[in-house]
Amino acid sequence: MKNNELLISILKDQVVPALGCTEPTAVAYATAKAKELLGEDVEKLKIYVDRNILKNGKEVGIPGTKEKGIVVAAALALVVGKSEYKLEVLREVTNESLAEALKLIDRNLIDLALKKDVDGLYIEVEAKGKNNSSRVVIKKSHLNIVLLEKNGQCISSQEEEEEKAKPSLRERIKEFTIADLKDFVDTIDYSEIEFIKEGIVMNKRMAEDDIKYNLGIGLGNMLKDEKEDIEQYAKAITSAASEARMSGHPLPVMSSAGSGNHGLVAVLPIAIIGEGLKVDEEKIVRSVTLSHLVTIYIKSYTGALSPVCGCGVAAGVGASAGLSYLLGGDLKQIKGAIKNMIAGISGMICDGAKIGCSYKLAISVNAALDAAKMANKNIFIPSGDGILDQSVEKTIQNLGRVSNEGMSNTDDIILDVMMEGCK
Repeated sequence: MKNNELLISILKDQVVPALGCTEPTAVAYATAKAKELLGEDVEKLKIYVDRNILKNGKEVGIPGTKEKGIVVAAALALVVGKSEYKLEVLREVTNESLAEALKLIDRNLIDLALKKDVDGLYIEVEAKGKNNSSRVVIKKSHLNIVLLEKNGQCISSQEEEEEKAKPSLRERIKEFTIADLKDFVDTIDYSEIEFIKEGIVMNKRMAEDDIKYNLGIGLGNMLKDEKEDIEQYAKAITSAASEARMSGHPLPVMSSAGSGNHGLVAVLPIAIIGEGLKVDEEKIVRSVTLSHLVTIYIKSYTGALSPVCGCGVAAGVGASAGLSYLLGGDLKQIKGAIKNMIAGISGMICDGAKIGCSYKLAISVNAALDAAKMANKNIFIPSGDGILDQSVEKTIQNLGRVSNEGMSNTDDIILDVMMEGCK
């Protein structure tokens, strides 16, 4: 029972609505908090972010606008942002507020810089007004404020030692095995996880708007029109939702492990395949729940942001487990689906959040379907191949090690290449 309560808490912490790409949105959240703490008009705003926040915020659309980037998100937060909305901090954006935000940018009020000497997710916002100053620091995860300061005085803080000693809810998923996660999904009272349905509705709505209004580059509609089978439709819907979201369409999606695009991959293929095969709603929800849990499990090892594409190597792997479960897979086959997926897609890099992510999502869905179908026919990539281990948990740990230690310089090179393109 205690384990069930912990897993429910992890799900409710990690599966939340997000409006727009979570990296610029997290900066907007910190900015809104700094503005509220300041208590007067902001005359100067300094923002420091780690390389992954900078990378993911550079080319992504801001909800309700045709603009891109972190500075726009921060400017909008100064005008209409409310920290109480968390990852929906920019939900009240209008044409008028955008015009006002662009004026702030024209005045050079906002300064964005790379924070080079930090590991992991990091956002620092310093706001100065006529009479006061404020500072907000976020670490580890998108909404995890570790420091609030006003006029140099600490309002609240998490000490570094305290931060390390007390694992986050996401980190606590490491206390479980994949078998534990499947057992939870099998046995938990349905009423306890029925809230997962909200994400299915929310993410489908984003996809349907893209198909209807052709909001992105046309990938969703192209894939939808190619042929009329349910697997192709699942791929089309997932990529459609991503291109709409990356274009700045002003609808929230249900995120998974801190990412909206992860949420699209973790949810939509399973929901679409399940509905197409007329699987009952409860089984679909249980399958999506397993997908979320495996996604969160993997992110606890790869980190909130990493050089590898989490839509493939985290949410795609989660989707493969959920699809195997949906299609009647047992524990051995679910573990096999996870390992099959890791064997095939572990090298996909993350070169920032952008509309092209929609194609990476399509690739991830396709691979997840293949990995699950292979496993359910007892076709398994052998343990010992590459980074695969006999244990699925150790395989996931190996993936985390490759993503962090093995690719420690990858983000620097990707960011250099991206920034050269701006010159």
